[in-house]
Amino acid sequence: MIIDKQTIHKVANLARIAVKEEEMIALIPDMNKILTFMEKLNELDTTGVEPLVYMNVGENVWREDQVKQEISVKDGLKNAALHNENFFLVPKIIEK
Repeated sequence: MIIDKQTIHKVANLARIAVKEEEMIALIPDMNKILTFMEKLNELDTTGVEPLVYMNVGENVWREDQVKQEISVKDGLKNAALHNENFFLVPKIIEK
């Protein structure tokens, strides 16, 4: 397939981009190079090759949640500006 000005106009219209006439002169050889490269890729034998969505096979490793008491309530409230025996005290920010 050979790319010409008409094809570039059509692709630019489909992509909803504006292409100036002087840009089009530079785009024609670049797009032809891309198509030539794609034709080379089409020559490769890809039978038995699964299509990829991602380059690496990533599987989520699930683990059971474990409840741990990392710090005590007393230690957690040490640096709080305001607190009572079990909770942080914060200023009210929602008004009716």
